[in-house]
Amino acid sequence: MKVLIVYYSMYGHIHRMAEAVAEGVGEVPGAEAVLRRVPETLQEDVLKKMGALEAQKAMAQIPVCTVDELAQADAVIFGAPTRFGNMCGQMRQFLDATGGLWAKGALVGKAGSVFTSSGTQHGGQESTILSFHITLLHQGMVIVGLPYSFVGQTRIDEITGGSPYGASTIVGGKGERMPSENELAGARYQGRHVATIASKLVK
Repeated sequence: MKVLIVYYSMYGHIHRMAEAVAEGVGEVPGAEAVLRRVPETLQEDVLKKMGALEAQKAMAQIPVCTVDELAQADAVIFGAPTRFGNMCGQMRQFLDATGGLWAKGALVGKAGSVFTSSGTQHGGQESTILSFHITLLHQGMVIVGLPYSFVGQTRIDEITGGSPYGASTIVGGKGERMPSENELAGARYQGRHVATIASKLVK
């Protein structure tokens, strides 16, 4: 059973969350986690001015996803940073190229899930995931979130990401904060949860 983890990460925060999601998937017997990036739409000089070029080069070993790979997977977990309360443009452009899959019903019945990040504690994490779900519903996917059985999202002793809609991380206004252990635990739980449900759907 293949679980595809498709993400965009500019500075490495979502990349780290994607790795944790993959770790969770790997805990389910028979499940294989496959990491893929969506294509970059910004020019190299722009990435350099944004201070993101080094992080992009560090993630270059992850292959770029093709649309057809979505259809070949048994479940797809998407990761995208928040941009003004919505998914980033790179992910939106990739999803806009899936019309052919929609026409064939290629994703109908597959488990689909989303994780995200934002610069601030209330920076649109929930709206990003919820608006992302609209696309998954149009594709006929079975949406899987992050249930409250992951008790880490009820913590009040620290500022942390995570909601019933999906795992998330808070990166700081300058991207200075990497995912906390609690946020990574949520990502692992989500990966494990999606893979468990996907195995039942496959059967």
